[in-house]
Amino acid sequence: MRVLLPLKQHVGAPNKPIVKIGDEVYRGDLVSIPEGLGGNIHTSVSGRIIDVNDSHIVVEAYEKQPEDFTKLKATNNYLETIKEAGIVGAGGAGFPTNIKLNTDLKENGAVILNAAECEPILGHNMERIEKDPYMIVRGLKYIMEITKASKGYIAIKPKNIKPLIALGKAVKEEKNIGIRYLPDMYPAGDERAVLRELFGIKLKPGQLPLEANCVVSNVETVRNITLAIEERRPVITKDITIGGRIDSGIKVLLDIPIGIPAKYLLKKTGEYVEPYGEIIFGGPFTGKLENEDSPITKTTGGLLVSMPFPQDKRKFGVLGCECGAQIGRLTEIVEAMGGKVVSSTNCKRMKEVNGRFRCDEPGVCPGQVEKVMELKSHGAEAIIIGTCET
Repeated sequence: MRVLLPLKQHVGAPNKPIVKIGDEVYRGDLVSIPEGLGGNIHTSVSGRIIDVNDSHIVVEAYEKQPEDFTKLKATNNYLETIKEAGIVGAGGAGFPTNIKLNTDLKENGAVILNAAECEPILGHNMERIEKDPYMIVRGLKYIMEITKASKGYIAIKPKNIKPLIALGKAVKEEKNIGIRYLPDMYPAGDERAVLRELFGIKLKPGQLPLEANCVVSNVETVRNITLAIEERRPVITKDITIGGRIDSGIKVLLDIPIGIPAKYLLKKTGEYVEPYGEIIFGGPFTGKLENEDSPITKTTGGLLVSMPFPQDKRKFGVLGCECGAQIGRLTEIVEAMGGKVVSSTNCKRMKEVNGRFRCDEPGVCPGQVEKVMELKSHGAEAIIIGTCET
């Protein structure tokens, strides 16, 4: 099997390869390094390098794979360990975790474990919590130690009863860690939504949790921190939820080697249910269009197979949302339907901040009468809306 390791699995520029064609690599070996903002990338399999270019490294995996891995080199502190491990945000854009945690939260600072898993269908975070609750709590404590936070909170929806019970047992003796509930809505996992729901703090678009003396970190990211510190293990696997038009139904796969192509996992899970449409990486709201050959990366969460789109050749208006489908994704959908986009605009809550449109209150969606009328005035016969609240 061929494993494809993209050189860009994080925010920032693609990494620089440090291997060449013909090299033999062992599971966990460092194969590329960032030249600026980014994160180290390690091979998830043992094998031989058969291609190296500006976008990826391809490893021909050996048939027999080891269970062990090349351990991280010795470091002076936890932040260096996190950097060496190549840990980036596993539930979002892939921001380097060592940079995010390089802060002093001082008095009354808090670290929040974001266990919202708010996209529909996805369930790998909850299964991971059930399997490794104590490991995840230890990761939360490491972050508290790194940032000098006085309190830790676990943000979770009360409907997730089994993970909630597992975490409750794991924090029973932890005086400085508590569990707080999130509403069962999307996007409850947005960092600003988490702070609003837990503490009543409303950050403006573009503001980070640090401005509220908080750090928010995803379940998988926290687990990766524990593995790096306790086992000297780099980021070489990913938890995945597979769902949609697959005859096995929704299925969670834990510790999938990064770089494995989607088609391998889909065939391993079941058969396509006819008819089927797109292959999506991520959740139904913010997932991205991919294909069977696309590799699993550090930030992949869902692997979904959609229904085929109905055919509709009308003129469309599209209304984008930061937390749901944005204009680019909505345009892809219209084109797949055979339609034509004649007008586009964003939800009226979206504000431009540093060249990017951000929602001023995630999950609190307004009426869109004015926007709908605007789209219709430009010739739209039908409208697709990407707003998020559900």
